[in-house]
Amino acid sequence: MHLTLTQTTINQQTYWLGTTPTGLAFVGRANGPRDEWQAFFKSANIHYDQQANQQACQELNDVSFDVHDGEIMGLIGQNGAGKSTTFHSILNFLSFDGQITWNGQPLTADDYDQIGYLPEERSLMSKLTITQQIVYLARLKNQPARVTKGKIAAWMKRFAVKGQPTDKIDKLSKGNQQKVQLICTLIHDPKLIILDEPFSGLDPVNADLLKQAILDAKQRGAAIIFSSHDMSNVEAICDSLVMLRNGEAVLKGTVEDVRAQFGRTRLFLTTDWSQAQLADLPGVTTVTQQGARRFRLELADASVGPAIFDQVTAGHYIEEFSQQPPTLDEIFRTEAGGVNHE
Repeated sequence: MHLTLTQTTINQQTYWLGTTPTGLAFVGRANGPRDEWQAFFKSANIHYDQQANQQACQELNDVSFDVHDGEIMGLIGQNGAGKSTTFHSILNFLSFDGQITWNGQPLTADDYDQIGYLPEERSLMSKLTITQQIVYLARLKNQPARVTKGKIAAWMKRFAVKGQPTDKIDKLSKGNQQKVQLICTLIHDPKLIILDEPFSGLDPVNADLLKQAILDAKQRGAAIIFSSHDMSNVEAICDSLVMLRNGEAVLKGTVEDVRAQFGRTRLFLTTDWSQAQLADLPGVTTVTQQGARRFRLELADASVGPAIFDQVTAGHYIEEFSQQPPTLDEIFRTEAGGVNHE
């Protein structure tokens, strides 16, 4: 493997930075052994050669969005859609054409100190203790070690990390290592939080802990962007979303507005009508029985809903009649790899 080595000084300490042709980067102390270097981040170029002697292809094309203080935005799309590339562009890991601004101004070094980033590739320094790891990354954000150390116990309790601050990273379970990396992302109270697949590998209990931490950050005014393949997480806590497909934004807006674009074509009702009777109603494409008297109807067009209501309520009492748009999961399945929705 070919490495390109450079030295950099951060907070009066010197570090080696090494990069490979594939974009894998390493970081290590200048006075430390080279085998101590740890994977720090992995990124793809904005442009890459599809084949020799062919023109370069764009990974992102005219992607634009705004995220405001106290807002949670979900960035969704299939693998390779451009989610991580978008994050790497914001973080200045990649060169790109366009502009990224903070409060209307180009990003500065001080702004990057106010960003908390959780990469998709989990990477911690296995031979450090929990305290050493958290303090090390916090110092890269210009956070005093004394202040950071004073917060660690409370954050470990908040995320239910099993262990002591003096325990080494390699002695922790995979789940606890993941929670330590989340603490590294959040402990300096960043104003912008970028989380790349943060729920990946978390059990339901720990996923709930993370959701609450995200909501708490929103409450204190942070702007949060996270990517996820689990649309239930996006639907539960996001204010807005952007869907990427092949490097382009094909859907964006509030969660409610995006769902509303697809019409209220799902109908839930509880009735004495039979499944066969409901299937014969004009505009009904499919009927699924979900209980003794509860049915889910798929409508060819949302406009047929009132006519169906008139028919099933004529001389009958029904306990439920609810016309709804598709869920985000259903939209994701049809749109993330399908045709642009107009």
